[in-house]
Amino acid sequence: MVWIIVILLILLFLFFLILMTRLTVIIDLLHVGDDDHLKIKFRAWLGIIRYTISIPLIKVDDEANVIVKQEQKLGDENSNKKVKKGKEKITPEEEVKAIHDVKEILQHVVGLHKIVRRFLKKVKVKEFEWHSQIGIGDAAHTGMLTGLAWSIKGGVVGIVSQYMQLHATPIISITPEFNVYCSRTKLQCMIQFRIGQAMLAGIQLIKYWKGGRPKLKSKPFSFFAN
Repeated sequence: MVWIIVILLILLFLFFLILMTRLTVIIDLLHVGDDDHLKIKFRAWLGIIRYTISIPLIKVDDEANVIVKQEQKLGDENSNKKVKKGKEKITPEEEVKAIHDVKEILQHVVGLHKIVRRFLKKVKVKEFEWHSQIGIGDAAHTGMLTGLAWSIKGGVVGIVSQYMQLHATPIISITPEFNVYCSRTKLQCMIQFRIGQAMLAGIQLIKYWKGGRPKLKSKPFSFFAN
């Protein structure tokens, strides 16, 4: 009987430890011309637990199919332990089904904005850097595009500071290339939140789910419907 109580206490302690664990998420996006590289790193317990998702290439082939390469790793990004690596082709039919599924999800979720906003208010932004180089070969049009880009970046920073806890001064820059065509962007963002806060938001989302199960058709979304 004593051992059962001890085991239950240990399990209860581990449960609360997980709830109070602070998860660090590092989003690293690099765009150079037609190449896009997205890397998402998850860290917890001072880096003891690490998980990396790398999407090295996103492109559209000649048949309008989206080709996505994805690689997942346990541990540091330099680790050789690959959990999953593959290539998936998303046909135009799947894209139409995905759009239908997004509509279904939006129709079934009530109070989504309030739940997400309450969760985001607890998210801490520890780092935010966004550097860009743009140019379209014409000085006048490049200048206009640069002004528009500054407006977009200012708006994004404003939204981040409004919905999240900004704990670092955002570092943003735009370098216009007046005489050549250039399209480069590097975005790095580090956020932190407690796993318990994310679990609570997830429970609230389920609670607010109305109208029964949505009729989802595409492969990625149909998994959640089941």
